[in-house]
Amino acid sequence: MSAPVRGRFITLEGVDGAGKSTHLDWLVAELRSLGLEVVQTREPGGTPLGERLRDLLLSEPMRLETECLLMFAGRSEHIRTVIEPALAAGRWVVCDRFTDATYAYQGGGRGLPAERIAVLEQWVHGGLQPDLTCLFDVPLEVARERLGRTRVLDRFEREDDAFFERTRAAYHARVQADPARFHLIDSTRSIEAIRTELAGLLHACVAGAGERS
Repeated sequence: MSAPVRGRFITLEGVDGAGKSTHLDWLVAELRSLGLEVVQTREPGGTPLGERLRDLLLSEPMRLETECLLMFAGRSEHIRTVIEPALAAGRWVVCDRFTDATYAYQGGGRGLPAERIAVLEQWVHGGLQPDLTCLFDVPLEVARERLGRTRVLDRFEREDDAFFERTRAAYHARVQADPARFHLIDSTRSIEAIRTELAGLLHACVAGAGERS
């Protein structure tokens, strides 16, 4: 028997309040409606160890270097026990945040040099990158208003406006550096308009995967 065709890896990114969580379950359901096996996961988290690290990262004060190293520790476990096995088995993986978030939050937001993040990225997953990254983008005031009405804020969400402006700018720099991978989504629009755009994007992605298999 021939080996299964490798699955595709889709990530969702954006500052807190950009709206990606609103569309995550729908996006996964849309892919499943096309006959695909889909693994839905998140970072930080995605494994029992990763979820314990997530609790620490979202609540406990720590040094910036510690924060970044914990992100990649959880990511290493996540890749090797969830993401890579699923892709190798032909499943598609949809992940809420991945390494772009580290460049944006720990890099852009907190000021950790990108070169240090790149070293960890190469060590942990140099051969693995998302096939498609959907970046949900909104102005700061929209993100803040959404966060204020949805939940109790974690320690990242409680950061000041300047932090989020730097984080958003870092995301935009990632798009400019790799435009073929990113799809920038204006998340100020209606849910219906965004999902129409996403549906077209996903159908094109699935069709493209079929042509390459």
